[in-house]
Amino acid sequence: MNTESQPCRADRPLGGGPEMSYVYAIGRVDEPTLRDLVARLTGVDGRPLRLVDAAGLEAVVSSVPSGPFGEQGLREQLEDMARLEEVARSHHAVVDAATAEATVLPMRLATVYLDDARAGEMLTAHQGRFLNLLERLDGHVELGLKVYVDTLAVTPPKTEAEAEAASAAASPGRAYLQRRRAQRRSVQDLYRVAAGTAEEAVRVAEGLSRARAVHRPQQGELAAARGENIANEAYLVPAAEVGRFVSELGSLADAAPGVHIEVTGPWAPYSFATTIDETYETYGTEEGVTR
Repeated sequence: MNTESQPCRADRPLGGGPEMSYVYAIGRVDEPTLRDLVARLTGVDGRPLRLVDAAGLEAVVSSVPSGPFGEQGLREQLEDMARLEEVARSHHAVVDAATAEATVLPMRLATVYLDDARAGEMLTAHQGRFLNLLERLDGHVELGLKVYVDTLAVTPPKTEAEAEAASAAASPGRAYLQRRRAQRRSVQDLYRVAAGTAEEAVRVAEGLSRARAVHRPQQGELAAARGENIANEAYLVPAAEVGRFVSELGSLADAAPGVHIEVTGPWAPYSFATTIDETYETYGTEEGVTR
Protein backbone atom coordinates (compact mmCIF):
# COMPACT_ATOMS: atom_id res chain seq x y z
CA MET A 1 0.00 0.00 0.00
CA ASN A 2 1.38 3.41 -0.96
CA THR A 3 -0.01 6.23 1.14
CA GLU A 4 1.45 9.42 2.48
CA SER A 5 2.32 9.25 6.17
CA GLN A 6 2.80 12.19 8.45
CA PRO A 7 4.16 12.17 12.01
CA CYS A 8 1.45 12.34 14.63
CA ARG A 9 3.41 13.70 17.56
CA ALA A 10 1.46 15.94 19.90
CA ASP A 11 3.11 19.10 18.44
CA ARG A 12 2.32 18.20 14.80
CA PRO A 13 -0.98 17.94 12.90
CA LEU A 14 -2.61 14.55 12.40
CA GLY A 15 -4.23 15.07 9.03
CA GLY A 16 -3.20 14.33 5.50
CA GLY A 17 -3.60 11.81 2.75
CA PRO A 18 -6.59 10.18 1.08
CA GLU A 19 -9.46 8.98 3.25
CA MET A 20 -9.44 5.35 4.42
CA SER A 21 -12.14 3.20 6.04
CA TYR A 22 -11.78 2.40 9.75
CA VAL A 23 -13.92 -0.61 10.75
CA TYR A 24 -15.27 -0.93 14.32
CA ALA A 25 -17.66 -3.88 14.21
CA ILE A 26 -19.55 -6.22 11.90
CA GLY A 27 -23.20 -7.20 12.18
CA ARG A 28 -25.99 -8.71 10.11
CA VAL A 29 -27.69 -6.49 7.58
CA ASP A 30 -31.07 -7.09 9.25
CA GLU A 31 -30.01 -5.31 12.49
CA PRO A 32 -32.04 -2.05 12.42
CA THR A 33 -30.47 -0.84 15.67
CA LEU A 34 -27.12 -0.39 13.93
CA ARG A 35 -28.65 2.20 11.60
CA ASP A 36 -29.90 4.12 14.62
CA LEU A 37 -26.45 3.78 16.20
CA VAL A 38 -24.50 5.30 13.31
CA ALA A 39 -26.98 8.17 13.11
CA ARG A 40 -26.32 9.33 16.66
CA LEU A 41 -22.69 8.39 17.44
CA THR A 42 -19.32 9.41 16.11
CA GLY A 43 -16.08 7.48 15.82
CA VAL A 44 -12.38 8.23 16.13
CA ASP A 45 -11.64 11.98 16.10
CA GLY A 46 -15.38 12.70 16.05
CA ARG A 47 -15.76 11.37 12.50
CA PRO A 48 -19.34 10.42 11.44
CA LEU A 49 -20.17 6.73 11.33
CA ARG A 50 -21.77 4.90 8.40
CA LEU A 51 -22.60 1.34 7.36
CA VAL A 52 -20.97 -0.62 4.56
CA ASP A 53 -23.27 -3.42 3.35
CA ALA A 54 -22.24 -6.55 1.48
CA ALA A 55 -23.19 -10.24 1.41
CA GLY A 56 -25.91 -9.88 4.04
CA LEU A 57 -23.50 -8.23 6.46
CA GLU A 58 -22.75 -4.65 7.42
CA ALA A 59 -19.66 -3.02 8.86
CA VAL A 60 -19.74 0.03 11.13
CA VAL A 61 -17.20 2.36 9.54
CA SER A 62 -15.83 5.90 9.68
CA SER A 63 -13.37 7.73 7.43
CA VAL A 64 -9.86 8.47 8.68
CA PRO A 65 -6.94 10.16 6.89
CA SER A 66 -4.27 7.84 5.50
CA GLY A 67 -1.45 10.00 6.88
CA PRO A 68 -1.86 9.02 10.53
CA PHE A 69 -3.78 5.79 9.86
CA GLY A 70 -1.66 4.24 7.15
CA GLU A 71 0.89 1.68 8.33
CA GLN A 72 3.72 4.09 9.15
CA GLY A 73 1.51 6.80 10.59
CA LEU A 74 -0.31 4.32 12.77
CA ARG A 75 2.94 2.97 14.18
CA GLU A 76 3.83 6.50 15.22
CA GLN A 77 0.45 6.99 16.84
CA LEU A 78 0.93 3.81 18.86
CA GLU A 79 4.12 5.25 20.33
CA ASP A 80 2.16 8.20 21.73
CA MET A 81 0.33 6.77 24.75
CA ALA A 82 -2.00 9.75 25.12
CA ARG A 83 -3.03 9.47 21.48
CA LEU A 84 -3.35 5.70 21.69
CA GLU A 85 -5.68 6.02 24.68
CA GLU A 86 -7.77 8.59 22.79
CA VAL A 87 -8.18 6.30 19.76
CA ALA A 88 -8.86 3.27 21.96
CA ARG A 89 -11.57 5.06 23.94
CA SER A 90 -13.34 6.18 20.78
CA HIS A 91 -13.08 2.71 19.26
CA HIS A 92 -14.42 0.91 22.33
CA ALA A 93 -17.21 3.45 22.82
CA VAL A 94 -18.58 2.56 19.37
CA VAL A 95 -18.12 -1.19 19.91
CA ASP A 96 -19.72 -1.12 23.37
CA ALA A 97 -22.71 0.85 22.11
CA ALA A 98 -23.17 -1.56 19.21
CA THR A 99 -22.84 -4.60 21.48
CA ALA A 100 -25.49 -3.20 23.83
CA GLU A 101 -28.02 -3.04 21.01
CA ALA A 102 -27.16 -5.86 18.60
CA THR A 103 -25.03 -8.95 18.08
CA VAL A 104 -21.80 -7.75 16.48
CA LEU A 105 -18.25 -8.90 15.95
CA PRO A 106 -15.94 -6.30 17.52
CA MET A 107 -12.92 -5.57 15.35
CA ARG A 108 -9.44 -5.05 16.70
CA LEU A 109 -8.23 -1.55 17.44
CA ALA A 110 -7.16 0.28 14.28
CA THR A 111 -8.49 -2.16 11.68
CA VAL A 112 -8.24 -0.02 8.54
CA TYR A 113 -9.00 -0.64 4.85
CA LEU A 114 -8.10 1.43 1.82
CA ASP A 115 -11.75 2.31 1.16
CA ASP A 116 -15.34 1.12 1.56
CA ALA A 117 -15.03 -1.13 -1.47
CA ARG A 118 -12.19 -3.05 0.17
CA ALA A 119 -14.17 -3.29 3.41
CA GLY A 120 -17.10 -4.70 1.43
CA GLU A 121 -14.80 -7.23 -0.26
CA MET A 122 -13.70 -8.35 3.20
CA LEU A 123 -17.33 -8.93 4.22
CA THR A 124 -18.00 -10.96 1.09
CA ALA A 125 -14.81 -13.01 1.36
CA HIS A 126 -15.55 -14.04 4.95
CA GLN A 127 -19.34 -14.15 4.86
CA GLY A 128 -19.70 -17.75 6.04
CA ARG A 129 -17.29 -17.37 8.91
CA PHE A 130 -18.78 -14.08 10.05
CA LEU A 131 -22.33 -15.43 10.03
CA ASN A 132 -21.26 -18.49 12.04
CA LEU A 133 -19.51 -16.29 14.60
CA LEU A 134 -22.51 -13.99 14.91
CA GLU A 135 -24.78 -16.97 15.50
CA ARG A 136 -22.38 -18.23 18.17
CA LEU A 137 -22.36 -14.87 19.95
CA ASP A 138 -26.14 -14.38 19.94
CA GLY A 139 -27.39 -13.92 23.49
CA HIS A 140 -23.88 -14.13 25.02
CA VAL A 141 -21.46 -11.71 26.67
CA GLU A 142 -17.81 -11.91 27.63
CA LEU A 143 -16.86 -12.05 31.31
CA GLY A 144 -13.32 -11.85 32.62
CA LEU A 145 -11.99 -14.09 35.40
CA LYS A 146 -8.82 -13.21 37.29
CA VAL A 147 -7.26 -15.01 40.26
CA TYR A 148 -4.80 -13.19 42.54
CA VAL A 149 -2.49 -14.37 45.33
CA ASP A 150 -1.79 -11.92 48.15
CA THR A 151 1.29 -13.09 50.05
CA LEU A 152 0.84 -10.25 52.57
CA ALA A 153 -2.17 -12.17 53.84
CA VAL A 154 -0.05 -15.14 54.91
CA THR A 155 -0.62 -15.98 58.58
CA PRO A 156 2.53 -17.01 60.42
CA PRO A 157 2.37 -20.68 61.47
CA LYS A 158 3.03 -19.71 65.10
CA THR A 159 2.24 -16.78 67.33
CA GLU A 160 5.09 -14.45 68.20
CA ALA A 161 5.31 -15.89 71.74
CA GLU A 162 5.44 -19.45 70.40
CA ALA A 163 8.12 -18.52 67.90
CA GLU A 164 10.24 -16.88 70.59
CA ALA A 165 9.92 -19.91 72.85
CA ALA A 166 10.84 -22.29 70.03
CA SER A 167 13.94 -20.31 69.12
CA ALA A 168 15.07 -19.36 72.65
CA ALA A 169 17.60 -22.19 72.78
CA ALA A 170 18.85 -21.53 69.27
CA SER A 171 21.49 -19.05 68.15
CA PRO A 172 20.26 -15.81 66.52
CA GLY A 173 21.34 -17.12 63.12
CA ARG A 174 19.56 -20.43 63.56
CA ALA A 175 16.42 -18.69 64.81
CA TYR A 176 16.43 -16.43 61.76
CA LEU A 177 16.69 -19.44 59.41
CA GLN A 178 13.86 -21.17 61.25
CA ARG A 179 11.63 -18.14 60.79
CA ARG A 180 12.52 -17.87 57.08
CA ARG A 181 11.76 -21.55 56.50
CA ALA A 182 8.41 -21.22 58.26
CA GLN A 183 7.54 -18.16 56.21
CA ARG A 184 8.56 -19.90 53.00
CA ARG A 185 6.39 -22.91 53.83
CA SER A 186 3.44 -20.61 54.50
CA VAL A 187 3.83 -18.85 51.15
CA GLN A 188 4.20 -22.18 49.34
CA ASP A 189 1.04 -23.41 51.04
CA LEU A 190 -0.78 -20.27 49.90
CA TYR A 191 0.26 -20.81 46.28
CA ARG A 192 -0.90 -24.42 46.46
CA VAL A 193 -4.28 -23.26 47.76
CA ALA A 194 -4.41 -20.59 45.04
CA ALA A 195 -3.64 -23.12 42.30
CA GLY A 196 -6.40 -25.39 43.60
CA THR A 197 -8.81 -22.46 43.78
CA ALA A 198 -7.95 -21.45 40.21
CA GLU A 199 -8.60 -25.00 38.98
CA GLU A 200 -11.95 -25.08 40.73
CA ALA A 201 -12.80 -21.63 39.35
CA VAL A 202 -12.12 -22.88 35.81
CA ARG A 203 -14.31 -25.94 36.43
CA VAL A 204 -17.20 -23.78 37.63
CA ALA A 205 -16.75 -21.16 34.90
CA GLU A 206 -16.64 -23.75 32.12
CA GLY A 207 -19.87 -25.25 33.41
CA LEU A 208 -21.61 -21.88 33.06
CA SER A 209 -20.13 -20.78 29.73
CA ARG A 210 -19.94 -21.70 26.08
CA ALA A 211 -16.25 -21.02 25.44
CA ARG A 212 -13.04 -20.18 27.29
CA ALA A 213 -10.03 -18.03 26.31
CA VAL A 214 -6.80 -18.03 28.32
CA HIS A 215 -4.78 -14.79 28.42
CA ARG A 216 -1.39 -14.02 29.91
CA PRO A 217 -1.51 -13.00 33.60
CA GLN A 218 -1.36 -9.25 34.03
CA GLN A 219 1.58 -7.61 35.75
CA GLY A 220 2.43 -4.21 37.17
CA GLU A 221 -0.12 -1.47 36.59
CA LEU A 222 -2.25 -3.75 34.41
CA ALA A 223 -3.03 -5.93 37.44
CA ALA A 224 -5.78 -3.95 39.11
CA ALA A 225 -6.08 -5.94 42.34
CA ARG A 226 -3.51 -6.34 45.11
CA GLY A 227 -1.24 -9.35 44.81
CA GLU A 228 0.05 -11.47 41.95
CA ASN A 229 -2.26 -12.30 39.08
CA ILE A 230 -1.88 -16.07 38.47
CA ALA A 231 -4.85 -16.60 36.14
CA ASN A 232 -6.39 -14.28 33.55
CA GLU A 233 -9.17 -15.78 31.47
CA ALA A 234 -12.30 -14.86 29.54
CA TYR A 235 -15.55 -16.78 29.14
CA LEU A 236 -18.40 -16.52 26.68
CA VAL A 237 -21.41 -16.61 28.99
CA PRO A 238 -25.15 -16.67 28.19
CA ALA A 239 -26.58 -13.33 29.26
CA ALA A 240 -29.08 -15.14 31.48
CA GLU A 241 -26.24 -16.80 33.45
CA VAL A 242 -24.22 -13.65 34.28
CA GLY A 243 -25.60 -13.30 37.81
CA ARG A 244 -25.03 -16.96 38.63
CA PHE A 245 -21.51 -16.82 37.17
CA VAL A 246 -20.57 -13.86 39.38
CA SER A 247 -22.16 -15.38 42.49
CA GLU A 248 -20.63 -18.85 42.22
CA LEU A 249 -17.13 -17.60 41.37
CA GLY A 250 -17.24 -15.07 44.19
CA SER A 251 -18.12 -17.74 46.75
CA LEU A 252 -14.94 -19.68 45.92
CA ALA A 253 -12.70 -16.81 47.00
CA ASP A 254 -14.47 -16.48 50.35
CA ALA A 255 -13.19 -19.93 51.35
CA ALA A 256 -9.53 -19.16 50.57
CA PRO A 257 -7.90 -16.35 52.60
CA GLY A 258 -5.12 -14.71 50.63
CA VAL A 259 -6.70 -15.69 47.29
CA HIS A 260 -8.82 -13.14 45.45
CA ILE A 261 -11.12 -13.85 42.51
CA GLU A 262 -12.23 -10.95 40.31
CA VAL A 263 -15.00 -11.23 37.73
CA THR A 264 -15.12 -8.35 35.23
CA GLY A 265 -17.60 -7.37 32.55
CA PRO A 266 -19.83 -7.93 30.80
CA TRP A 267 -17.69 -6.90 27.83
CA ALA A 268 -17.98 -6.93 24.10
CA PRO A 269 -16.81 -10.43 23.10
CA TYR A 270 -13.36 -9.51 21.74
CA SER A 271 -11.83 -12.79 22.94
CA PHE A 272 -14.33 -14.82 20.91
CA ALA A 273 -14.61 -12.78 17.73
CA THR A 274 -11.37 -13.58 15.92
CA THR A 275 -12.59 -12.66 12.51
CA ILE A 276 -10.35 -12.39 9.49
CA ASP A 277 -7.16 -13.54 7.88
CA GLU A 278 -4.30 -11.27 8.97
CA THR A 279 -3.14 -10.88 5.35
CA TYR A 280 -6.40 -9.16 4.42
CA GLU A 281 -5.96 -6.29 6.86
CA THR A 282 -4.17 -3.09 5.96
CA TYR A 283 -2.99 -2.66 9.51
CA GLY A 284 -4.32 -3.49 12.96
CA THR A 285 -3.16 -4.02 16.50
CA GLU A 286 -4.34 -4.65 20.05
CA GLU A 287 -1.21 -3.26 21.68
CA GLY A 288 -1.80 -0.96 24.60
CA VAL A 289 -5.40 -2.00 25.10
CA THR A 290 -6.41 -3.33 28.53
CA ARG A 291 -9.86 -4.26 29.99
